[in-house]
Amino acid sequence: MATNDWSGIHPQAIVDPSARLAEGVTVGPWSYIGPDVEVGEGTEILSHVVVKGPTVIGRNNRVFQFCSIGEECQDKKYAGEPTKLTIGDNNVIRENCTIHRGTVQDKGETRIGSNNLLMAYVHVAHDCVVGDHTILANCATLAGHVTVGDFAILGGGTMVHQFCHIGPHSMAAGGSIVLKDIPAYVMASGQSAEPHGMNVEGLKRRGFEKDVLMTLRRAYKVIYRQGLTTEQAVEVLEETYVDTPEVRVLIESLRGAHRGIIR
Repeated sequence: MATNDWSGIHPQAIVDPSARLAEGVTVGPWSYIGPDVEVGEGTEILSHVVVKGPTVIGRNNRVFQFCSIGEECQDKKYAGEPTKLTIGDNNVIRENCTIHRGTVQDKGETRIGSNNLLMAYVHVAHDCVVGDHTILANCATLAGHVTVGDFAILGGGTMVHQFCHIGPHSMAAGGSIVLKDIPAYVMASGQSAEPHGMNVEGLKRRGFEKDVLMTLRRAYKVIYRQGLTTEQAVEVLEETYVDTPEVRVLIESLRGAHRGIIR
């Protein structure tokens, strides 16, 4: 990363001299970039944004006005420890989003991957891990220690309980309250959220073949239509679909469901 390039800094922005800004970074008026912040090449920070450290933001991100990035968390156990926020590349973070740093009770780090869209008013709490290519629609809220898998979509106003895992390629409808894990590929909705089949349309858009979609539908029936426990369903899936990589992703999401899965 290059040393500070101040050419894109608006005169009314406040940037701490120790912050490290790469080439092509722009910072809009009335934004604040604090110490121990690193911003990658081509990232655009619009007006009225607050970024505090320790925070690392990657390349070619766009952070819209009135966002709070890298603030200390709201966990009452937090006692000022130097925890971290890491954000990848090519993310769009819309107006009024709040993303907090981690806690020493977990990994000490909140992580956002790459190519994500966080719409207005999204909240990502301490120690969350958000993968790549996700969409968190307006007012989606992640409590602490939540994991969101690649290509997952959370509809507007979705609320996710602490420690829940949202599986890759899954989808929660707007207004859902997620109290348990959503397995990979599954569509969920409700308060509290319940399963409603596989996210077939989303998988089609991502190029999943028809035979794979059929296999995933059969796997869904093993989990939800045969009266099996999660452990029993995993055993059946492992025996039946041992050579299907897409089902392996589903199995891994079931194995990691420490809070149990939605039913």
